[in-house]
Parts: sequence; C-alpha cells; structure tokens
Amino acid sequence: MSHSNEDAPSAGATQQKRNIQIIEWEDLDKKKFYSFGVFITLSIRATVYPATLIRTRLQVQRGKSLYGGTFDAFVKILRAEGVRGLYRGFMVNTFTLISGQAYITTYELVRKYVSKYCDDNTVKSVVAGGLASMVAQSITVPIDVVSQQLMMQGQGEHLSRFRPYVHTDATGKPKRVFGQTRSIVAQIFAADGLPGFYRGALASLLTYIPNSAVWWPFYHFYAEQLSKLAPSDCPHLVLQAMAGPLAAATASTVTNPMDVIRARVQVEGRSSITETFRQLIKEEGFWGMTKGLSARIISSTPTAIVMVVGYESLKKLSLRPELVDSRHW
Repeated sequence: MSHSNEDAPSAGATQQKRNIQIIEWEDLDKKKFYSFGVFITLSIRATVYPATLIRTRLQVQRGKSLYGGTFDAFVKILRAEGVRGLYRGFMVNTFTLISGQAYITTYELVRKYVSKYCDDNTVKSVVAGGLASMVAQSITVPIDVVSQQLMMQGQGEHLSRFRPYVHTDATGKPKRVFGQTRSIVAQIFAADGLPGFYRGALASLLTYIPNSAVWWPFYHFYAEQLSKLAPSDCPHLVLQAMAGPLAAATASTVTNPMDVIRARVQVEGRSSITETFRQLIKEEGFWGMTKGLSARIISSTPTAIVMVVGYESLKKLSLRPELVDSRHW
C-alpha cells in the first residue's frame, strides 16, 4: 500500500506531460470493465469477422484460382453463400472472447507491475504487449485451427484438408448444424492428434508477440504526436482512431516476414520454420518476405479503427466515478 502511494506522485507527474492521458488499470471500475468488455469485444469481432474469413481464403488459395482480390471474394461469397457464408466458423471463433479478455487483463496488469520499476511508457507498452500476446495466443491457436477449417467450407472447401460430414434429415436434405464443428475437431484429432490443434503455434508466437510489443508503444506515440498537431478542442477519440491504423501499419511492416512464414507453415502443414524460410528465400528471394504486406496494411486499417474506438470507449465507460470528469473524450 505504501509502495503504491510513493509511486503515485511520479506517475501522476509523468501523466501530466502527456496531452492524452492514458487510463491505467487502477483507474478502472473492474465490474464495469468486464461487463462492457464482453459486449464490446463481441461487437468488434462480429464487425471484422467477414474480413478475417476473406483474408483466410485469399491466403490459402493458389494464385488467383478462386478470387481475384478482397472485393471480388466479398461479392462471390455473398452471391454463392449469402451473408451466412461470410460468418462460417463464427460461433467457434467467439470462444476467442476468452483470449481477448485474457489479453487485455494481462496487458493492463503487466503495465501496472512494470510501472513500479519504470515510468517510461514505451518500456511498459513493449513488455505488457509482448506478454499479453503470449498468454492470448496459447488460448487462440487451437480455436483458430478449427475456425479456419470452417471458414474454408463452401466455395473454398476443396482447399481445406478436412470437410464436415454431411448429415441429412428424413427428406434427404443436408442439415449442417453445429455438429460440423465436432466433425472437424474429430478429423483434426484423428489425423494429427493433440499437436494438430497447435499447428504453427511457434510461428504464431514469433509473429504476434513482436507485433503486439511494437503496436502499443507506437500507438501511444502516434496519438501523442497527433495531439500536438491537432486543435486543442479535437476529441481524443478521433486522434486515437487515427493512431491505431498508423501503429498497425508500423507493426505489420516490422513483423510481415514472420507472418509470411507463419501462413506457409499453417496452410501447407509444414513443421520446420527454418526450412520454410530457406525455401521461401530460394524460390522468391528477400522480396518474398514482403508478400501480402500492402493487403495486410489495407485490411488492418478498419480493424484497428474499430478496435481502438471500442477499447478506448470501454476504458472511459469503465472509469471509477471520481475520475470521470478528469478524462476527456
């Protein structure tokens, strides 16, 4: 108790230097934070899920065998499979709500812990972002493995290693209900055992831990720089919504080489990251490490805006009553 009180003045002084004050873990009403958090996180995932499904199908297809690009994929899926086609595997993917809450909780708690030893916001953001991603990925990878197989059903099912068994009713009409998830899980287990649910886990960790560690400090950096350029009455949420995509573009550029390798490991069923890297360099040179970078940056922009607005709104709505008037939207 006395330790946190001693730290409070220096932490407060550090915060005063910033135009946009960062809402820390101790500023939040935890009941509000988790209650609002589930709703906002689910809303965000529902909003960006079609883009995730389209990106997965584009990454898995050979060349342009099925879709010519993002918009072409959107139109073709909508025509052939309807709106439901854009949400294949969504119910399974909602289990990542657990990893989402684990990510945010870890991030905020680690920031609070590191602040006892260091007031530098960059250090707090790098350490907390990296550790939060490690915790979240341990939960996310098995869910992603299953949901990605479900995403490929429909027009992309010939590209998937597994297909759900077709159940028919009394009239012989196929009825694919929630049972197809159990079917996919059973097939993955039969083919690869338990390790099959963690295919590409190391590659995912090597991609997303650095991505998260880079994103947070750059997000705060860009928001602060924008606040110096913007009019004083400009809403902070607008500046943060602009900073999110800039941070995402920076993190994507830094981590794209590992993301290319991760995609090949998971899609092609490879087991060696090193061998995948060597083959990529041999076949396509170092330019191969930039594959999909522009598409990744473009697709991350709306996602980053939605996530930042949702997350910052969640924190402001969850502020302890006595602090509400001290933070500006």
